[in-house]
Amino acid sequence: MDGPRSFLDPAVLGRLMALPLHARHAMLGSVSGKHRSPVRGSSLEFAQYRKYVPGDDTRRLDWRTWGRSDRFYIKEFEADTNLRLCLLIDTSGSMGFGPARATRLDYARKLAGSLAWLAAKQGDAVGLWGVAQTPVAIPARRGATHLGLVLDQMAGLRPVGGTTLLSALHDAAERIRQRALVLVLSDFFVPPAELKFAVQHLRFRKHDVAAFHLLAAQELAFDFERPTRFVDMEGGEAMQVDPSLMARNYREAVAVYLRDMDEVARSTGMDYYRINTEEPYDAALARFLLGRTPKTGSR
Repeated sequence: MDGPRSFLDPAVLGRLMALPLHARHAMLGSVSGKHRSPVRGSSLEFAQYRKYVPGDDTRRLDWRTWGRSDRFYIKEFEADTNLRLCLLIDTSGSMGFGPARATRLDYARKLAGSLAWLAAKQGDAVGLWGVAQTPVAIPARRGATHLGLVLDQMAGLRPVGGTTLLSALHDAAERIRQRALVLVLSDFFVPPAELKFAVQHLRFRKHDVAAFHLLAAQELAFDFERPTRFVDMEGGEAMQVDPSLMARNYREAVAVYLRDMDEVARSTGMDYYRINTEEPYDAALARFLLGRTPKTGSR
């Protein structure tokens, strides 16, 4: 796909169409859809019995139960609804790490754009939040015109300045009114303890939270062999460093940080995917979609 939406690859989208996007928690949508709702309705999947009260629809009375117990009971069913996918993309300066047209933000754009397209195709609502000094906040809505707006705004995101990820997460928790799948795409260069508090805020608001933690191979391996000048892409000072003097300490610090991130995911129930940006993005998306597919016989 050419032009500003070149981050969408029709071949990739075609392959992923067979993997629907599922919510892990009950959703509250505005139209009929494929996702489980906490509101009882009249779909075909039985949920529970409850006692009849005056005013209930008598067509939903279970006469067999009445015949056995001489009491009136109503059959309730799960109501399916549509999902709200809220994409929260980190646009701090460090998201610009990587070769031209293959930065961390470019990778995030491919992930987010593909999921937005897939969600819209299955009738779900899509919204976009840009984590930046000038934030983007597009509420989740359905329809091709709205999807176009989301994709165009996504194409215009640029990596600049320090991170505002934590404040953006808290802001999203307050401003996204109805239950949603909030997907955060970031390098997560924030203290894990503070991130945990922000994710808990979203979970308290009943949102299903997922995270794509985007890391470059060099950040993980730190395999530099000669003195190197390191630049802080979020505004700090540059440093000339001999990697041999700090490689061990760096790797130990990264190991501790990644363990802390795993603990954040475990303790908050966040759906967490650590992604090396050298992995093909369609493979990362397939892992995510497959990981959210309900097991046979479950909802």
